[in-house]
Amino acid sequence: MTTKNIQEQIAELRHQLDEHNYNYYVLSHPSISDYEFDILLKELEKLEAENPEFFDSNSPTQRVGSDLNKEFEQVRHQYPMLSLSNSYSEEELRDFDQKIRKLTDQNFEYVCELKYDGTSISLQYKNGILFRAITRGDGTLGDDVTANVKTIRSIPLKLKGTGFPDEFEIRGEILLPFSEFERINQDREEEGEAPFANPRNAASGTLKSQKSSVVAERKLDAYFYYMLGENLPTDGHLENMMAAREWGFKISPDTEKCGNIDEVVTFIRKWNQKRYDLPVATDGIVIKVNSLSLQQYLGTTAKSPRWAIAYKYKAEQASTILQSVSYQVGRTGAVTPVANLDPVLLAGTTVKRASLHNADIIKNLDLHMGDTVFVEKGGEIIPKIVGVDATTRHPMAQAVDFIRNCPECGTALIRKEGEAAHYCPNEDGCPPQIKGKMEHFIGRKAMNIDGLGAETIDLLYNEGLIRNIADLYELRKEQISQLERLGDKSAERILKSLDESRLVPFEKVLFALGIRFVGETVAKILANRLINIETIESASLEELTAIDEIGGRIAESVRLYFSNQGNIQLVERLKEKGLQMQIDEESLANRSEKLSGLTIIISGTFEKNSRDDLKKMIEQNGGKNVSSISKNTSYLLAGNNIGPSKLEKAEKLNIPIISEDDFLKMID
Repeated sequence: MTTKNIQEQIAELRHQLDEHNYNYYVLSHPSISDYEFDILLKELEKLEAENPEFFDSNSPTQRVGSDLNKEFEQVRHQYPMLSLSNSYSEEELRDFDQKIRKLTDQNFEYVCELKYDGTSISLQYKNGILFRAITRGDGTLGDDVTANVKTIRSIPLKLKGTGFPDEFEIRGEILLPFSEFERINQDREEEGEAPFANPRNAASGTLKSQKSSVVAERKLDAYFYYMLGENLPTDGHLENMMAAREWGFKISPDTEKCGNIDEVVTFIRKWNQKRYDLPVATDGIVIKVNSLSLQQYLGTTAKSPRWAIAYKYKAEQASTILQSVSYQVGRTGAVTPVANLDPVLLAGTTVKRASLHNADIIKNLDLHMGDTVFVEKGGEIIPKIVGVDATTRHPMAQAVDFIRNCPECGTALIRKEGEAAHYCPNEDGCPPQIKGKMEHFIGRKAMNIDGLGAETIDLLYNEGLIRNIADLYELRKEQISQLERLGDKSAERILKSLDESRLVPFEKVLFALGIRFVGETVAKILANRLINIETIESASLEELTAIDEIGGRIAESVRLYFSNQGNIQLVERLKEKGLQMQIDEESLANRSEKLSGLTIIISGTFEKNSRDDLKKMIEQNGGKNVSSISKNTSYLLAGNNIGPSKLEKAEKLNIPIISEDDFLKMID
């Protein structure tokens, strides 16, 4: 290979890796697997080592990926957050062991830890109090996400016991449990949002939310794995982690000390299958030298420590045959292709179906009927096709072409600019959309109608008794009781619950209508700002986007919904049935514009009102409650035990600090 060819190959690899880094860290949409990324990186490292004349300090081999976000304040790490070198074989682990033994003649032990697949976090504590939480960022600078991290219940805000240093840093991984991941994706699909690809992306996206209330709702978890600072309890890494457990940190109970590399390999083999029983995602094992003094002696390279390495399990993969592709239509009209497969055992379960997500995925895979396909479990949960063995393809095999018409009603599908999904626009005549909207309407977070579920909605629809949500309020006892599996008692319970739903507050009714992108929070904002359904119906795009937290996409969706005459007639029928279509009189009586244009952040505990009550008062008086301090914050409403970082930042930005009594005088 000529020098020019080598230089071109290096340049191409750098370009590819930069693109994959951007997709992974910034967009949270990885385009290749971790394993494929590491193979490309190792290839580049080898070429650069053999051709030092092409060294570039900006090469992907010289840096860790960056997830910095301009919407957060950037903070410099006291100790750089380096990435770990990855290995995929026992041979590479033994090479790692030999390198250490060449550098020292000391006897030493390893510590093996589960490698949790989440988003890295560094916490700083001062005098036993959480001072600051910083993301990895680019390893040198990270985002200050303290307000969001404080909502995570497994992270101690104040340490227990004694013996902790006056100041220290502890690092860990923030995770989204599988059960919570499935719940969130179900909610997102109900609200017309694209589901998260895996728990790691969901955890990362949640941690960077601009609303700490969203973070609190999603029930993130956290495990901690390393401590830094002066005057640490012992020279042993594992012993320090055990001390941290006594102080209130969540430390993996599955961490073990190993006397040599053979014991490390035994640990890795043991967890190859056991990890599937865990409630959170893992993708490997981290091996560390236990002695901190030896760690310091061994030092680091430009981007990773010499005393630690990650063993990455290859995502379990199986090959099977693609039998057919079917298409599902959701409540919002989004059409999702699903691969129907010959049953195959994968990660302990039998897989018969795999999501193909959208037309672009099918095209990129070059999928044909009867293909031998490779299936993995994304985030160890959702089966997905990751490749095709084209060498086994029959020469007459038919390519999979995405359908052009809705599989349920035959309407021509549309694809909106900038979106990956195809949609059926026949929202009033497509059965899955109609039934999906009714299922959303009766849901616990919406109208909460007891006794009705997906199966009952299906029965009522198939019998011709309901065609939209307003029809539910015209059902009679004899119509329900004659249906299969139902009787008089079931009918009475359903009708009683429908009657009680007339008292459900307006913001929940607005959410229950199922307007695309109008979730619970958006519905509450619209209801509180525009008061009644008539004002929302007639609001222009400009009026809608002038409301805080209502962007162009939401505003366009609201306008589109109320430009449909059928939807307007539906709302009129619901009004006639007695549903709440405006904010209740008590809330209206307490409303004012005394705080109009003001943004207020609340911190601490209060004597006369709860934090939720204070937030409600801010909103009722025209103000905006925010979760993080910026130069645009009007006041810091401070109670007892206020977070020191908030206080420090407020003073730095000259933001007025008011007490609970000061605030009550402002609105009284």
